[in-house]
Amino acid sequence: MRALAALAGVLAACHAATPPSPSPSPSPSRPASDGVPAGDAGVPAVPPAALGFDSARLAGAAAYLRAEVDSGAFPGAVLAVGRHGRLALLAPVGHYGADDPRPVEARTVYDLASLTKVVTLTTACMMLVDAGKLALDAPVRRYVPEFGGAGKERVTIRHLLTHSSGLPGWLPLFREAATRDAALALVDTTPLEAAPGTAFVYSDLGAIVLMQAVERVAGERLDRFAAARIFRPLGLPATRYLPPPSWRPLIAPTELDTAFRHRLLRGEVHDENAGRLEGVSGHAGLFSNALDLSRFAAMLLNGGSWDTVQLVRSETVAEFTRRQNLPPGSTRALGWDTPDQPPDSDSSAGSQLSPRAFGHTGFTGTSLWLDPDRDLFIILLTNRVNPTRANNAIRRVRHHVADLVADALTDPEL
Repeated sequence: MRALAALAGVLAACHAATPPSPSPSPSPSRPASDGVPAGDAGVPAVPPAALGFDSARLAGAAAYLRAEVDSGAFPGAVLAVGRHGRLALLAPVGHYGADDPRPVEARTVYDLASLTKVVTLTTACMMLVDAGKLALDAPVRRYVPEFGGAGKERVTIRHLLTHSSGLPGWLPLFREAATRDAALALVDTTPLEAAPGTAFVYSDLGAIVLMQAVERVAGERLDRFAAARIFRPLGLPATRYLPPPSWRPLIAPTELDTAFRHRLLRGEVHDENAGRLEGVSGHAGLFSNALDLSRFAAMLLNGGSWDTVQLVRSETVAEFTRRQNLPPGSTRALGWDTPDQPPDSDSSAGSQLSPRAFGHTGFTGTSLWLDPDRDLFIILLTNRVNPTRANNAIRRVRHHVADLVADALTDPEL
């Protein structure tokens, strides 16, 4: 109880008594650079009560994360919760790593893992669809002729976005290919395991194929497209692939890699296959912090726009975040996932978000959920340690955090 009270006091002190305005009002966008990201990005903070939250209950979500840190579930975490383009909670807890006792900051940068699929790859697809350069129901071979093999002529962009292409989920590319080009060729020639549209298999390989389609259409590598067309216009200074050495003091380490690089990973992508792809892929490789992701989330909830930037048309956001029912019964939207119906006790969305909510998770312990019915976002970044890759604590933590946040929203109509 004392910890909860202390957190509530800290939250109250951190939030200025500024009433929320009806539309986002961000600080000016700044170009990406190799300098250490500043801490003033994100969206404005206001008192939780101004956004319909019970302050003490919301502080309880941060207290719960602190207890999980103390129990050894992960070294540290940052939780960001917001509505209406404003932050109600920004709570760093714990420390950087098992061998790094420095306290986590709000601007601490994390390896986003599979959040890359939605923040970069799916957003790029939305933008190219808007531009008329990418067609959801076009065959993948229109964009990637090398995508060869039996049945692949029937695989569409929509199949890749819904993980229903028939491709297997994973291959050890980092062991079977020596270069980026060789790894891409191996993916393109991997046989299908099911007919397109008939089975859901969460597939990193599908995301890698989709990345190639995006790169062919855009005419440049994914990291350069994302930096120029997504991160810079939105003013996300801490979001990028391949963070430079100057960022490393701000980056939470993931783990000691004993499978591929045989060193502690800090500022290098955790995913081995993304490492083989030179750190740039559609399925993993992106680094960011909760401040930047709060702005990204607010943009999506605001119909694809932020301040004067209309990044994606609102109709396209709605289509990409709508459950596709492909194959029948799948929870997947286009790139994004949606909550289990009925709610599953293991779901990272918790049990109380609306059916129109959409989100995604990452292996390193990251998650992002948005609920347009409540104009609500929940961002959780951690660096869970995976020495045996059998740590399932993060699943329970994500679910409980989402429920604690939902319970704290006492005035959803505000």
